Amino acid sequence: MNFEFATATRIVFGPGSARRLGELCAGLAQRFLVVTGRDMARHAPLLEGLKRAGCRAIPLLAQGEPTLLDARNGASFAREAGVRAVISIGGGSVVDLGKAIAALATQPAPLTDYIEVIGKGRPLDAPPLRFIAVPTTAGTGAEVTRNAVLASTRHRVKASLRHASMLPALAIVDPELALTCPPAVTAASGMDALTQCLEALVCTRANPLTDALCAEGIRRAARSLERVVADGADLAAREDMALVALHSGLALANAGLGAVHGLAAPIGGIHRAPHGAVCAALLAPVWAANLAALDPAAPGPALEKFRQAACLLTGKADARPEDATTFLQDLAIRLRIPGLATHGLRAADLETVALQAAQASSMKANPAPLSQETLTGILRQSL
Repeated sequence: MNFEFATATRIVFGPGSARRLGELCAGLAQRFLVVTGRDMARHAPLLEGLKRAGCRAIPLLAQGEPTLLDARNGASFAREAGVRAVISIGGGSVVDLGKAIAALATQPAPLTDYIEVIGKGRPLDAPPLRFIAVPTTAGTGAEVTRNAVLASTRHRVKASLRHASMLPALAIVDPELALTCPPAVTAASGMDALTQCLEALVCTRANPLTDALCAEGIRRAARSLERVVADGADLAAREDMALVALHSGLALANAGLGAVHGLAAPIGGIHRAPHGAVCAALLAPVWAANLAALDPAAPGPALEKFRQAACLLTGKADARPEDATTFLQDLAIRLRIPGLATHGLRAADLETVALQAAQASSMKANPAPLSQETLTGILRQSL
């Protein structure tokens, strides 16, 4: 058995931990680029903490899910401002943009040299600026991953900028920051985190460390996702889901994902659809297709992982692998997850999406090979 495990240099978890931002960042740099969503004022107490710690914050507002142009412009701005580190305070898109800016600000070559799928995908040439992630939603786990997902409007696809040096220097995970997250966003981001735990558990590059992280994440999501969507002020449930997202990021960065994320990348690129909502709609159909692609007459580690997932989701020790599909289908209905047609996907898009998905990096660790016909069928079911 051979595997590696790497993550953020330091993880600080717990309610109220974000109030320590200034204290925790003081030793990392004195001049920071701070990337937030459109409403930076909501993070004023955190920024004031930076100021009290003697740190200067240069603001940058993110406008939705990041594009290649956003990353290029942000990197230029960071260089011109002379910042020594980047802080992202926001959802997965904000974290990804900050991570990409921190990486690109120090590189001698253009972005296309480093990005996967649509570029050369070669390793970074220089160490990135130090990066600090403060997530305000519980979804992507980007606070502990080594990649940043960027949309290319020209290619109509999402692709990753990826390197081990992009792992954050500091991740501050404070469940209190998600208390005001709307129910629909909570549901979509929570389903994304659950998806990542499930995909990393059954993927072909899983290892004992990621298995343990995924199992605990799935168990917590099963007990708390619906609770937190129903009552966003439930701090215990928010804490559970923050851990689900954190565990999912730790796992996917060291194991991999699967067809849900392989399909989500081109869908998000074509229609700029919100990533979490797309994954939520795809999860049950992909799970069923993967299970069907495994040979039930040849039980082995892969099929056992599917059974384990079913037990964790349902809480039943005698659950069958297919019980997970039923659970996920019913969960999507109870959380009112909309179909992909809501985000603009049309029947005419399905073949193109399936072809692009087959080339996605996430597809490489899927537990079973899926044909173009199967991928197109998954998309049709998800409309």
